[in-house]
Amino acid sequence: MRGGPVSVDEADIRLLCIVGPTAVGKTDLALRLARQVPAEAVSADSRQVYRYMDIGTAKATPEERVLLAHHLIDLVDPDDTLTLAQFLDLAKRAIADIHARGRCPILVGGTGLYVRALLEGWTVPKAPPDEAFRQCMQELAEREGSEAVARRLAEVDSEAAARIDPRNLRRVIRALEVHHTTGQPISELQRKRPPGYDVWTIGLTCPRDRLYARIDARVERMLAAGLEAEVRELLERGYDRELPSMSGLGYRQMAAYLVGEVSLEEAVQEIKRATRRFVRQQFNWFRLSAGWITWYDMTEVDPERITAEAVAFARTGERAQKAQD
Repeated sequence: MRGGPVSVDEADIRLLCIVGPTAVGKTDLALRLARQVPAEAVSADSRQVYRYMDIGTAKATPEERVLLAHHLIDLVDPDDTLTLAQFLDLAKRAIADIHARGRCPILVGGTGLYVRALLEGWTVPKAPPDEAFRQCMQELAEREGSEAVARRLAEVDSEAAARIDPRNLRRVIRALEVHHTTGQPISELQRKRPPGYDVWTIGLTCPRDRLYARIDARVERMLAAGLEAEVRELLERGYDRELPSMSGLGYRQMAAYLVGEVSLEEAVQEIKRATRRFVRQQFNWFRLSAGWITWYDMTEVDPERITAEAVAFARTGERAQKAQD
């Protein structure tokens, strides 16, 4: 991704968004689109941000990236983190940069948090942890009870105090910490400010049994492509299997196999089961956004038709009139 902020009026930016569960075919649609219009992808995948983790996260291959450049992948090492605030900043910059070069930005991914945060305009307070302040509030709670900490929050941010359960001490302290660090109420900093993009969001879906079959086939392809070797190399590089990055689908299970806790067959079956559970969570996330997603059932709609409608939007802003249930 090119460095430096790009000054572009958001209202001039046409953004196509492709969402849906794992293995449904989001990247395939983006690649078909890129064969017909100049476009670049902005990844909305919380796992593809990690370097050295290619096979298990299903990153686009080098050949696919020649056809369709991908942004927001390979950003941090597996023992580092990328915050939601950082993702939002980088995504907005990438979208503006792609548009400024006369190409269509395509937001592609299955991390519902990333997609909704960007399109709904979530603002994430950029307040670094203040361990001394947190310790002070913890000690206050121990002396006078969590209600004393909640009262402090009510004094500086009544809206946040009304919204946060006073028994959730961690969240109460975080809200106080943000005010202490920034001088502004967290309730104000967290207000949604949707970007002015001209957005059309395409959602891809298919019946669960078909999707589960696609998941099983995908896991087998990952194994054939070298998932075991990829995880072994990560462990040999010194990345602890308890890291958040290593909790991703495929990595946790394969690491358990490599240290002798389970057999390879058990690990593979657990990868498939865990992926199915994750898909159910993804459906729940995107169901909350159903009002602004045009859904297409991949077993009922010709992929060429979906591609044609995506191309029409990229070129003219024209949207398909009828959403698919």
